[in-house]
Order: sequence, then C-alpha cells, then structure tokens
Amino acid sequence: METLKLTDRGWFWPPADELSEAAERIRVRLGDWPCANRAWRICLAAPDAARPNDLIVVIGREVTSDDDAAWRAAGAAIVAAGTDGAALTMPDGRRFALEGTLAEDWLAAFAAFLDCGFEPHDALVLALAWRDGDEMRGDDAWPVDLSRFARVADLPPAPRQPFPACPLRLGLYPVVPSAQWVERVLALGVKTVQLRVKDATPAQLEDEIARAVAAGRRYEARVFVNDYWREAARAGAYGVHLGQEDLDTADLDAIAQAGMRLGLSTHGYYELLRALHYGPSYLAFGAVFPTGTKTLATAPQGLARLERYVRLLGARVPLVAIGGIDAARLPAVLATGVGSVALVSAITAAADPADAVARLQQTFSG
Repeated sequence: METLKLTDRGWFWPPADELSEAAERIRVRLGDWPCANRAWRICLAAPDAARPNDLIVVIGREVTSDDDAAWRAAGAAIVAAGTDGAALTMPDGRRFALEGTLAEDWLAAFAAFLDCGFEPHDALVLALAWRDGDEMRGDDAWPVDLSRFARVADLPPAPRQPFPACPLRLGLYPVVPSAQWVERVLALGVKTVQLRVKDATPAQLEDEIARAVAAGRRYEARVFVNDYWREAARAGAYGVHLGQEDLDTADLDAIAQAGMRLGLSTHGYYELLRALHYGPSYLAFGAVFPTGTKTLATAPQGLARLERYVRLLGARVPLVAIGGIDAARLPAVLATGVGSVALVSAITAAADPADAVARLQQTFSG
C-alpha cells in the first residue's frame, strides 16, 4: 500500500533513515488512510532556503525573531519542542501550544499522522499522545487513551460552575431555521433540536428564541440555541451551541450560571482538547461529509476520524456528528457508535418532513 512507503518520500531533511523507518513502522499500525494532500517536509535542521510545506523543528532553544520572520515569510511552519511539550506556529501566525510528554519516537509519529492526512496541529496532538513501542501492541495502535493526550496551553480558566450534563445519547438532532420548525419537529416526537436563526432583527430574534424555548417546555424536549447565548439565557433555554471562534468572546461563566447546557463544535483533535478544557455538555464533530449548508473552514472529516473520536470520548461526553448526513448515510454514521446525529437539509428540505423524521427515527431505533 503506497501510503505506507515513507522511507523514499523525503519526509525528513536532512535525510534520516532511522526516523523514516520508525515512521513507516508506526504508519502501518494506524490503519488505511488516504495519502496526505500536501508534501510535507520535516526539517531537522534549518534549511538553506525554507519553502512552503516545510515544518522546521527546533528542539530545546528559542527561535530568533529573524528566523521566525524569514521562515514564515517563505511559507514554512515552526515546531518548537522542549521537555514539557511542543508548539506549532503556522506561516499566518496561528500558534498551537501543547503541554505534555514527548516520547523518543514523537517525530516519527508526527510524520506518520501527517501521512494519514491530518493537518499539522492535529498530527502534533496525536504525536504527543504517542508512546514508544505503541506500534508493537496491536494491529491498530491509534491513540485512544485520553489520559495520555497533551493539554492545550495558555487557556483561560474553565467556568467555576460546571455546565449541566446532557444524556449521553441525544439521538436525532435536527438543526432548524425558525421557531415554527422547532414546533414542527417536536410535534413529530423529536426530543433534541437546535434553533439556528439567520438574518433576524433583534426583536425577531428574541421572539423566535422565546417561542422555541416555550415549545421545548411544552413537549419536554431539549432546545439548544445556536450562537445567541445572551438571548437564550434571558429566555431560559435548555442550552446553547457555540463554535470554536465563540470561545474567545462568549461569557462562559454567565452561560453556566444561567444553568444552560453548552455544546461546542470541533473539527479535529486540537479543537477537541481545547473544548474539553471548558467541560462542555456535548461536543459536535464535523463536518463528516461535504455539505452545502455552510462554508467549511476544514476539509470533511469522514467516518474513520469520527469512529476514532468515538473510541476516545464516547463514554466520557456526548458526541454529535454533523455535516452532510442524510438518510442514506445515517446507518454508516451510527455504526461508528456516535450517540447523536445532527441533520439539517435531510429534514428541512425534505418533500415530506414528517415522513423524513419518521424514517430517521426508525433508523436510530433499529
């Protein structure tokens, strides 16, 4: 299988046969993944001329400002490693800092996870979860022990008051554009729903959220509000759903003090660790498949990544799969073991929404 042949593909510069061989040994124990879509080069020493897709590794010393500026201007990223973790700085200045233990084989593991198609920040998370000899302990050596994963550095404290818990399996989870749709799906027996309102005036927004929350109480259902946490708190909503970008601006203490559940979007391992720091009520993972309902900042994740997410976290926190899932794809998604699936157009664009909900519910129960 071509994805397993790393020794002749120039992963390391200067060439490092021992590292390449270790990376290949690790790679064959990680499963069947598509080739990486970029030709990464892990530079073990400063290259004469940095280039795009270079990952320049600096161990045990500070990177000078001149080197940092020159390398990033050339399109290279910098991996600075020490005794207590590692940090990745991308050409655009984004920084991903992790505190944890580095195994002797962490660079080989980093190359192997890059070859599995993971972006550098997620490959680095997985590399820090690697332990020497893991590739000898089974056919699938994928890291699934959360206690071995690094901690995201430099995060603010988690809310003092924990967020209330959700059922571990939230089931069918429609994401709908209006309170009328909330009422419609709850009347069909749905017990978890998200209101995602767009392009509303403040008055319309308040009315939509209040109406949706009232419907949730009437049907004894779980109504989450997307983004608008202040309005959701005033209405007494069951919960809110936020994206990663909202973590920089939302008052998580206020959300917790309002007694609302918190759902957070994640798109990979680094965002997963960042989200877990805040103790959310559930985590959403996506987009699993290509979707036309919103612009994607990351490539579709696929079922193999979802299944490993479930193995890592499925017994710890409720997981919601989202993105491009329809009735035809739902059985394969549920086969990963995920306890909830969010659907949008499979319900709101259906010719007969009542029939669509009934069929989807049957797939969950079957």
